[in-house]
Amino acid sequence: MGVITRFAPSPTGYLHIGSARTALFNWLFARHNDGMFLLRIEDTDKKRSTEAAITAIHEGLNWLNLKADEPVVMQSTRISRHVEVANELLKNGSAYRCYLNPEELENIRSAATQKGKPLRSPWRNQLINNGAQESSFVVRMRMPDVGSTTIIDNVQGPITVQNSVLDDMIILRADSSPTYTLAVVVDDHDMGITHIIRGDDHLNNAFRQFIIYKAMGWTPPEFAHIPLIHGNDGSKLSKRHGALGIDSYKNMGILPDAMFSYLLRLGWSWGDEEVFTRDKAVELFDLSRVGKSPARFDLEKLENINSHFLKQLDNETFFGLIGSVAKPTSPDAKRRIFKLAPLLKERAKTHVEIAKSITYLIHDGPAQIIDGLEQSLTTKMKTTLLDLDQALAKSNWKMPALQNTLNDFMLNNNLKMRDVGPPLRAVLTGRKNSASIIDIMAALGQSETSLRIRAACEKN
Repeated sequence: MGVITRFAPSPTGYLHIGSARTALFNWLFARHNDGMFLLRIEDTDKKRSTEAAITAIHEGLNWLNLKADEPVVMQSTRISRHVEVANELLKNGSAYRCYLNPEELENIRSAATQKGKPLRSPWRNQLINNGAQESSFVVRMRMPDVGSTTIIDNVQGPITVQNSVLDDMIILRADSSPTYTLAVVVDDHDMGITHIIRGDDHLNNAFRQFIIYKAMGWTPPEFAHIPLIHGNDGSKLSKRHGALGIDSYKNMGILPDAMFSYLLRLGWSWGDEEVFTRDKAVELFDLSRVGKSPARFDLEKLENINSHFLKQLDNETFFGLIGSVAKPTSPDAKRRIFKLAPLLKERAKTHVEIAKSITYLIHDGPAQIIDGLEQSLTTKMKTTLLDLDQALAKSNWKMPALQNTLNDFMLNNNLKMRDVGPPLRAVLTGRKNSASIIDIMAALGQSETSLRIRAACEKN
């Protein structure tokens, strides 16, 4: 049987960084081994599961282009199968009905905790009597009291737990609904999952799940428990570190290929390489290169990787992203952005950052001057810029000629670029910083450049 992996999120919130990385590692491992990647939505907790969260999971995975190879499995549609397996475990003696009421359970749990012992219900070795069969019950696994369970984890290595420390866990609640521990084992078995790659916060669950596999006579999948992601200060990842939903990073302007490449390096390495194409990642990915220490999320590094992918975008895609944020109104916006694309991308981290700073390219008419730049437009400077406008009107309006015209004008008027540059940039862009002023004039064209100079300098 070939490799089959799965991503099995609970739809109780957004698709966060850790979950997205888990999905990525499963997808890559399946692709590297010419296997299959499946998606299961674990929506049995109806009180916490939401349609919005399910939608967010699908949208996040689609954005990252991590598509499943078969239709999604909704865990809630398989409850009857989970109950069927629980009954099989009851029949073969691996599980038992427990009729403890809440008060009795609390007393037994408290006593077990004080003695450092696992929970063992007195019902595990009793026959049903005294009318107990008329009372509500849960189904618990009869965990072994002796021996040990060893898991050969593909990341953590061999790990052994003494069976005597494992509680008699509930696999079926009093309302006959399955617990996570039972449902995940049944679903993984029925879906033919060969490798489970997930966060190491599930490591303790693996030993309990292993007991169910053994009790059913099923072959367990291979496990790989990945260290969790921490903040860049080494503490547990939180919103203050930038731990947001995948959709938030999309809205910030992070490109899917950049997020893909960055998530890959959160816990996996290939020398000092930081940037990977999808094809290269599939070729290289191997669980042996997943580290045992927590990875550290660094938003600045993510933005740096994003800037790399931003520079690789073709002009049509780049303009489409700008347009999705800024909604251009000028018929010349596309031509202008195509002309200045290399300069716009040079120092930017995201297309959203660019879109917010180039209103002067995507809308026609006088620029809205900000940052207090009006102060540079003295009466004398306004006259100077109007004179410059007349000189520019006679220029060839191509880059070399435009530069020469500006140089000659400054020379003839005993001016330096530091004198005329800031006010000229202010009237053309409204901003203190922008691409080269010559490049901007060339992109705007003579008519729009003149309109903006006159609009700013002729008004009182």
